[in-house]
Amino acid sequence: MDFAHSESAQKYVELAQSFVAERVVPSEATYEQQLVHSNDWTRWRIPPIVEELKAEARALGLWNLFLPDLEYGAGLDNRDYAPVAECTGRSFLAPEVMNCNAPDTGNAEVLVKYGSDVQKKRWLEPLLAGEIRSGFAMTEPEVASSDATNMQATCEVVGDEVVLNGRKWWTSGAGDPRCAFLIFMGVTDPEAERHQRHSMVLVPRDAPGVNTIRMLPVFGQLDEPHGHAEIAFEDVRLPRDSIIAGPGRGFEIAQGRLGPGRIHHCMRAIGAAERALERLCERALGRVAFGKPLVNLGANRDIIAESRMAIDQARLLTLRAAWALDTVGTFGALVDISAIKVVAPNVLQKVVDAAIQIHGGAGMADPELARLAATARALRIADGPDEVHRGMVARLELGKYGRPRA
Repeated sequence: MDFAHSESAQKYVELAQSFVAERVVPSEATYEQQLVHSNDWTRWRIPPIVEELKAEARALGLWNLFLPDLEYGAGLDNRDYAPVAECTGRSFLAPEVMNCNAPDTGNAEVLVKYGSDVQKKRWLEPLLAGEIRSGFAMTEPEVASSDATNMQATCEVVGDEVVLNGRKWWTSGAGDPRCAFLIFMGVTDPEAERHQRHSMVLVPRDAPGVNTIRMLPVFGQLDEPHGHAEIAFEDVRLPRDSIIAGPGRGFEIAQGRLGPGRIHHCMRAIGAAERALERLCERALGRVAFGKPLVNLGANRDIIAESRMAIDQARLLTLRAAWALDTVGTFGALVDISAIKVVAPNVLQKVVDAAIQIHGGAGMADPELARLAATARALRIADGPDEVHRGMVARLELGKYGRPRA
């Protein structure tokens, strides 16, 4: 394994570190002010600072760095993108202003790999230009969506059309006024082999029959101006060529999409954990109780040391997964991807919890720590809950001993 980063990657890391530290993090307060000073309706509009920062990022070349394809991105493989994504994880604004934000990244990867020329022209090009946003409609409220074969939504091919019916939720980004399309996954042929039943369909956000039921809160917050929608698809009729790569390939596309998507979350989680550790150390050194700095009370030094070691271990496992993804592909890297998808969010959650604890009452009212805590907890469910990934690691490990599949 070679975890060394290329000269090109090192250049991007230096640029990203400076940009995030000097421009993005200081702009977070402006973003919040522009959002909060809006009423209930305009809170779903994009704060002007976002477009300002996007223009700066693009001028610096910090744009679409997640795509390894030189035609569309910077040509960084997963191993080289990892430290860049870690930089973006230090601010909730950074991924968006560098056009490296989920779910757009995963949707773009799908279109690059599987989209037709027409689909790329209509949806991929404006997405990569930062002109539009997108959503991914896979999870369903009525079934355990951690098992994609449970899916009830349908996308039936009828002549020259595909007809969509079903209810989806946790469609992140669907509340964004720039959201122009969704990728919908549903069952096309229920009688086919279980991994050839599904299709993915490109759905214009304003297509007739696409109806938002509600925006879902995350720990009481609606995550404006992007949000997470529950959406009903009711006899949505689209041209057959809206299907990505053809009927029956949805599961194949999903697996290809979720591999990089999962590891990108983990890369960003490392950066978020570093920011939480900084907050923890600053508080421990600067706050005095019982005549001593907090760092000299109780087990706080041990907590700091454990946090440092856990973050570094998670980073190394992230790099191992990135290296495996680059060298043997998604299916060859299943253990590594599942392992880091469990480890990174849990490390982030643990470090943020320690940072909140050392802040005492102030930690309960701190918006930055609250955001990091919500992110960590949500990541333990998003893109497959911990239990599913642990199950994958255990199944593949037991397979080495010839154990029967459960």
